Amino acid sequence: DYSSRHAPWRTAPVRREAAAVAERVSPGVGRSPAPPPRAPLRRASGGGRRSGAAGFKSPIPSPRSCQPHGANEESLQYEIEELKQKDLALDQEIAQLLSEGYSLEELEKHISLLHEYNDIKDAGQMLLGKLAVIRGVTTKQLYPEYDLELSD
Repeated sequence: DYSSRHAPWRTAPVRREAAAVAERVSPGVGRSPAPPPRAPLRRASGGGRRSGAAGFKSPIPSPRSCQPHGANEESLQYEIEELKQKDLALDQEIAQLLSEGYSLEELEKHISLLHEYNDIKDAGQMLLGKLAVIRGVTTKQLYPEYDLELSD
């Protein structure tokens, strides 16, 4: 968890609050009822094993049954070329950002802040969900109470 490694003082209160909310929810709240028991499976009439080599056929192809050696090599070459194109496009994008005045450190800082924001938002969504279960409402119904936009 990124935020707990880089900002542990921020996640501890959230975890304590989440644990406190979780303790107040009884184990069965918000869960679907258990499915009815199923009858045991039985063999179809005509029973026993089939004879011959027509046994189970796996849906996953064996490595030998894949494409011929030449076709596999062609697809790998094509994939390598695609990756080289992506690498070149990313290099060009980085060069453009650098020419616009962005620094790599600044971009890395923005990415780091976005990760932290997403972690905090995920924790908030989890808490809203637990609160909604406790109150017996949807999370959408809680948004106005906390001045949240549905697009948040």
